[in-house]
Parts: sequence; C-alpha cells; structure tokens
Amino acid sequence: MKNFSVLTILGLALCCVSLWVSGCSTTQPGETAAEGHRRHLRNLRINQEMLMQDIDHVLLADQPSKLSEMRVKTRIE
Repeated sequence: MKNFSVLTILGLALCCVSLWVSGCSTTQPGETAAEGHRRHLRNLRINQEMLMQDIDHVLLADQPSKLSEMRVKTRIE
C-alpha cells in the first residue's frame, strides 16, 4: 500500500511538472514579449473601463438627469 501511494504521488508530480514545462505560458505562439505586454495593458484598460461603466450604472450616473433647470411657478389663489 505504501509503494502504491508513493508511486501515485510521484506520478502526479511528474504530470504537474511536465504540464508546467510544456505549455500554458502567458504568451501566445508567435507573440513577442512586447506584444504580450501591450495585450495585457489593453486588457487592463478595457477591464477598468467596464468597471467604471458598471459603477456609473449602479450609481445612476450613466443617464442624464430628468430634473429641469427652470423653476415651475405655481399660483396659489
């Protein structure tokens, strides 16, 4: 039983290391480091814009006010 658990742990470790070394990197194939950096900056900018839109929507700041600049005079007789 002990040998089986040791072999299982070693097998899992080998799989993890092989997946870590072989791929799943942050850059896409054929992409330079500068292109990856620009892509990351673009994603951050877009995410920030979307966050600000969501905040404006929650605070009801995304629509113009329906309040009038003019005062309405009423006559009381």
